[in-house]
Amino acid sequence: MKEPLVIGGVSVARGEIRRIDLPVVHLYTGTEMAIQVYVQRGTRPGPTMFVCAALHGDELNGIEIISRLIRSRALKSLRGTLIAVPVVNVYGVLEQSRYLPDRRDLNRSFPGSSKGSLAARMAHVFLEEIVSKCEYGIDLHTGAIHRSNLPQIRADLDAPETLEMARAFGVPVLLNSTLRDGSLRQAAADLGTRILLYEAGEALRFDEFCIRAGVKGVLNVMRHLKMLPQGRRKSAIEPFVARRSGWLRASESGIVNHHKGLGDHVVKGELLATISNLYGEELGIVECNADGIVIGRQNIPLVQEGEAMYHIAYFHEPHEVADNLGLLQDSLLPDENF
Repeated sequence: MKEPLVIGGVSVARGEIRRIDLPVVHLYTGTEMAIQVYVQRGTRPGPTMFVCAALHGDELNGIEIISRLIRSRALKSLRGTLIAVPVVNVYGVLEQSRYLPDRRDLNRSFPGSSKGSLAARMAHVFLEEIVSKCEYGIDLHTGAIHRSNLPQIRADLDAPETLEMARAFGVPVLLNSTLRDGSLRQAAADLGTRILLYEAGEALRFDEFCIRAGVKGVLNVMRHLKMLPQGRRKSAIEPFVARRSGWLRASESGIVNHHKGLGDHVVKGELLATISNLYGEELGIVECNADGIVIGRQNIPLVQEGEAMYHIAYFHEPHEVADNLGLLQDSLLPDENF
């Protein structure tokens, strides 16, 4: 890395902590809209890693994960550089919306352009000022409105270095995910930045379990990259890689009674939900199509025919994955100080 590190025209030397407002555009009123960036550099050399949240403006868990991360006592021993961006999509958070005012999805707008749409300009600034200066990154997400995701890592697990980062994060479910055109992961990969996507929880909600798993996971990755010293050794959570996953959809429109939840081990033919009419008469059922683990689920008890209801990750050893989810819950004690 070139010294000093410069973000948004602000220089950050080794050993410094800086909070930087990264200008993007102006509101109708002329008020400047800026992305807030926290930069902490250790006195000793090491990797540069970014952690970002709220690329989708309604996905809030990551904001709290980053808040707790930058207040962690562990960072006193930092080697290298941590760049933390609690809110990328400032517009979306203000509006509690996944999208930008131009109705574009920021995570389908990379690499962006300095002369393009609002989404393209925001993507361009973030890529040039943050991602291009990092060897590693962690992008924090949640499920959509009325949908929850089990804590999981999605990444290109065919890349050995990325796979090792994913294993180090410390959640039981790793989902091999292809790169999508226009995504931050795709743009980061084109720059040679190794990146993980952490999915956990539901839009517009804080989930304490998902937040604590996220904070611990980021610190685990930093220890793996030797940005932080190794902590006290504990029983490692053995992750399992799912090479495929799929959504099971509603057979009818109606009122839903769920029989399975996030993290449940399900087997082929098992009843997941029943769909009834307003009089309680059964209209249809949702059955599992193969052995696996529920990694995503619709929460609202109303469904339209064909609507996605259960996201199943398919494993050869789903019972072991379920057991390790229990270990993860036990490891995240309320009084544990990260």
